[in-house]
Amino acid sequence: MKTFSSYSQVLACVGQEVAVSDWITITQEQIQLFADATGDQQWIHVDPERAAKGPFGAPIAHGFLTLSLLPRFFESSFRIEGARMGVNYGLNKVRFTSPVPVNSRLRGRLTLQQAEMLEPDGLQMTWLVTVEREGGDKPVCVAESLTRNYGAAV
Repeated sequence: MKTFSSYSQVLACVGQEVAVSDWITITQEQIQLFADATGDQQWIHVDPERAAKGPFGAPIAHGFLTLSLLPRFFESSFRIEGARMGVNYGLNKVRFTSPVPVNSRLRGRLTLQQAEMLEPDGLQMTWLVTVEREGGDKPVCVAESLTRNYGAAV
């Protein structure tokens, strides 16, 4: 895990890959819980028997389930000492570039594209998050994520 002791250290990393997250395994239970929470019960996600005969040979995770893992990727990749709060501010662009079969292991590569100070004690960061599937030949998701942190030293 990368640890920053100030916003200045974060600002110095603009244009660089800052961290790579821990791996997360996507289970059928997670997929079902996400389907229940969102109402997206499409068979390709929640019917393992039917999905086994489908185009991917197994159930696949919802794209938005993959996207919802971004905070976990951030949490396991870096921290800013003294920050009392971090929030998701939004997304500029998201693409789901490859399916995520059940039991896949995913991780995020975090590249800091932009960072700017917010008065009085905040920092807004724009991250390129590339979500990789272990053994996959291309990313499963590429997202430009905006986050804000408040309270750390400049």
